[in-house]
Amino acid sequence: MAENLKPRSAVITDGPDRAPTRAMLKAAGFTDEDLARPIIGVANTWIEIGPCNLHLRRLAAKMKEGIRAAGATPMEFNTVSISDGISMGVEGMKCSLISREVIADSIELVARGNHFDGLICLSGCDKTNPGVVMALARLDIPGLALYGGSIAPGHLDDKNLTIQDVFEAVGAYASGRINEQQFRAIENTACPGAGACGGQFTANTMATVMEFLGISPLGSNGIPATVGEKDVAAFNAGKLVVEMLRRDLRPSQIITRRSIENAIASVAATGGSTNAVLHLLAIAREAGVELTIDDFDRISEQTPLIADLKPGGRFVANDLYKAGGIQLVAKRLVDAGLIHGDAMTVTGKTIREAVETTKETAGQEVVRQMANPLKSTGGLVILKGNLAPEGCVVKVAGHERMIHRGPARVFDREEDAFQAVQTGKIKINDVVVIRYEGPKGGPGMREMLGVTAALVGAGLGDSVALLTDGRFSGATHGLMAGHVAPEAAHGGPIAAVRDGDTVIFDIKARRLDVDISAEEMSARLRNWSAPPPRYKSGVMAKYAKLVSSASEGAVTQ
Repeated sequence: MAENLKPRSAVITDGPDRAPTRAMLKAAGFTDEDLARPIIGVANTWIEIGPCNLHLRRLAAKMKEGIRAAGATPMEFNTVSISDGISMGVEGMKCSLISREVIADSIELVARGNHFDGLICLSGCDKTNPGVVMALARLDIPGLALYGGSIAPGHLDDKNLTIQDVFEAVGAYASGRINEQQFRAIENTACPGAGACGGQFTANTMATVMEFLGISPLGSNGIPATVGEKDVAAFNAGKLVVEMLRRDLRPSQIITRRSIENAIASVAATGGSTNAVLHLLAIAREAGVELTIDDFDRISEQTPLIADLKPGGRFVANDLYKAGGIQLVAKRLVDAGLIHGDAMTVTGKTIREAVETTKETAGQEVVRQMANPLKSTGGLVILKGNLAPEGCVVKVAGHERMIHRGPARVFDREEDAFQAVQTGKIKINDVVVIRYEGPKGGPGMREMLGVTAALVGAGLGDSVALLTDGRFSGATHGLMAGHVAPEAAHGGPIAAVRDGDTVIFDIKARRLDVDISAEEMSARLRNWSAPPPRYKSGVMAKYAKLVSSASEGAVTQ
């Protein structure tokens, strides 16, 4: 290969003065021939704790085969991963969002420290997906990302199950709606093997986002984790990153304002997770693209909901794959003129060119035609008001309530709210308020799936609302407002809410308010004082000091 295909690695591998480096690398098994080739970093987020990333060693091996076949040398390294599904509802969940920053930072450090010529990232769950994209945007060397794929659905009594069903079974069991035998059967069958959670929850939402951003090859992320085609996609991705190096095709040419707008449209069209708001704001910041929380509402308002996916719909990610894949959603939006078809992708093709080969399965019911959407507008809305001056995020894909007015039931930590649901203290029409769970106050902005799923399992999903300065899982459904900003730990208005205050959700007016006067709100906040930080040292304390508002993506600054 030409010398210019080692624009970064030559400084660390070439010349007499680099003999100590070469000696170290030869001890690890690399040869002179290996070191004469371009060096491609392979960032693997493998971890054996849980199914989401369990199979990534297999896919990384295929990636490296592809890199070698294309004439370059792969160097694999690992980073961290926290499973939201495993840590949900306990203190460990605070580590999840923090891990996104650690993933991006660690990939940056290894890539810069080793002067890689290119980079390919392999991700498998909620925070590894945005974390690797943030690193690619930050480094801006030829590179791409591949998602490890979704888990197969579990099966029980002819019903497809996901982890959502297990969380909701907790509430159903506590309320006596199912017995212990039924409860255990759901637990034991919902997750049959490797792969990330099966609905259009956060992992699959971000996998969709990655394809619409153009940073993953269109048609690659939606392939399920355990099918043979995924290995082929990993091999081809390895070859592709070397081709990107040849063309010097970089993330800055791919992650642009237009591609980010495309990604937002994909979330709206598929009823995706509210976490996409947080992650796309963070990715935009790394890419130097101006983006605000209001952009999500604008794009969602003009994008029909066309994918009938869980948690609000009927189907899982494997069904979408069989129907025609993420590229079928992209084709619908391109053909309707609702996304920027000229946006570039890692293959060197525009997204319009990439969808030309889309194959739709005859008779599929997963992705609707544009003339027959599930909803005329997308699944995300941004509310503001005296409770959320900087905004909050609501997903409306799975329910029709546009107004809710009810008494506040206030909790200063998630565990207390969960206990209240489990012991029957939350009643019809209540508004559950969970605060001091924001980026700073948590710290780490826990997801409230344990609480929301328990509400659904207890039969209260259609009659209770919830708001929090924390987050929601992509598996959450019902009238739930997350990312309320400013957060309570910053003295945001959510800190002033008291038990019994009337809280009003008005989706059409895009308002979230508590029914007290401005004077009363000011008086309450004047008497407010910040609670002591929950962590005094370590990564949690460091994060709490550095993290921004959720309305800015909860990035560290």
